[in-house]
Amino acid sequence: MSVEIKAPTFPESVQEGSIATWHKQPGEAVSRDDLLVDIETDKVVLEVVAPQDGVLQEILKGEGDTVLSNEVIARIEAGAAAAASAAPAADAAPQAEAPAADGEKPVAPAARKLAEERGIDPQQVTGTGKNGLVTKEDVVAHKGAAAPAAPAAPAAAEPAVIPGERVEKRVPMNRMRARIAERLLDVTQSTAMLTTFNEVDMHRVMDLRAQFKDAFIKAHDGTKLGFMGFFVRAAVEALKRFPSVNASIDGKDIVYHGYQDVSVAVSTERGLVVPVLRDADQMSIANIEAKIAELGGKARDGKLTIDEMTGGTFTITNGGVFGSLLSTPIINSPQTAILGMHSIQQRPVAENGEVVIRPMMYLALSYDHRLIDGKEAVQFLVAIKEMIENPAKILLEI
Repeated sequence: MSVEIKAPTFPESVQEGSIATWHKQPGEAVSRDDLLVDIETDKVVLEVVAPQDGVLQEILKGEGDTVLSNEVIARIEAGAAAAASAAPAADAAPQAEAPAADGEKPVAPAARKLAEERGIDPQQVTGTGKNGLVTKEDVVAHKGAAAPAAPAAPAAAEPAVIPGERVEKRVPMNRMRARIAERLLDVTQSTAMLTTFNEVDMHRVMDLRAQFKDAFIKAHDGTKLGFMGFFVRAAVEALKRFPSVNASIDGKDIVYHGYQDVSVAVSTERGLVVPVLRDADQMSIANIEAKIAELGGKARDGKLTIDEMTGGTFTITNGGVFGSLLSTPIINSPQTAILGMHSIQQRPVAENGEVVIRPMMYLALSYDHRLIDGKEAVQFLVAIKEMIENPAKILLEI
């Protein structure tokens, strides 16, 4: 019995996706819940698994093809054994790859195409996919790769490769990067964005962290104490005092949120994503640190769900982990403000009439001036500064 494999039901905010990687090829045996294919959307990578045991009969959508919600992308011969499976159907998608011959490594279609372009023997590439499958990433990472083979040229033609040639490479944006570009451009054109700056003395928070980091790890099942927990808690308290910073604009209406869902920017290979800490006002510093670590790991592995990335009333981004000294972060629409953290540097500051060396961090608050006045923005940032410089205020909520 032939069973249709369909693309998942996409959320309303996702119109279509594209086939990223096939993990099984026609003729291969599959077991129930085996990963068949990754589908990349403009927000997340969705996994499609086998609904039951059988053999992958044919692939209807090859890597790079566009797919719609619930579209049929492959078929499985349910209950068939691998040995009983014939060669792939002749009408399978052109990009579908036949099973590897005895003694040969299985090679994904995209990997084989890239290897041919680069003049690489895919059998010499170490496969990191399931059952030794050679993926596109394996070909990219392969050492000693030859230059792309040049087409044959007439004898009188000039050499295909000229010493000192300035090489260019054109590749299409992946869906996530294209969507990020679209959203950022839209924000800069549709908001009255302004940024205010301040600096914060981090020495008390750093002393607390140094004093209790080992005890914190033991008390909270291995969760590490970082700086994000303090900043999220400080932001939550500041958002309660300045509700317009936690609001959003919907047409001609202002939507005030009676909760604080804080988005935390995470950098991944595919682009920047902003998973959400739901009800951050009800979370302890330990809960915040554990949840950020969990969401960060899922983001880097491409395992975030749409729900984990949807919503959010305020965003925090930490460019300091990459060495950024100062920046003007772009608002995460439809939110109206975003807090930017930066690297910590030892700087001389005046304290009680004396010059002392302190670990200082620049803070930046970008906000939509259509809703938030400069006075509110400055007071909001000062409130965060005061709580970070006096961590007891965070715990006492004062």
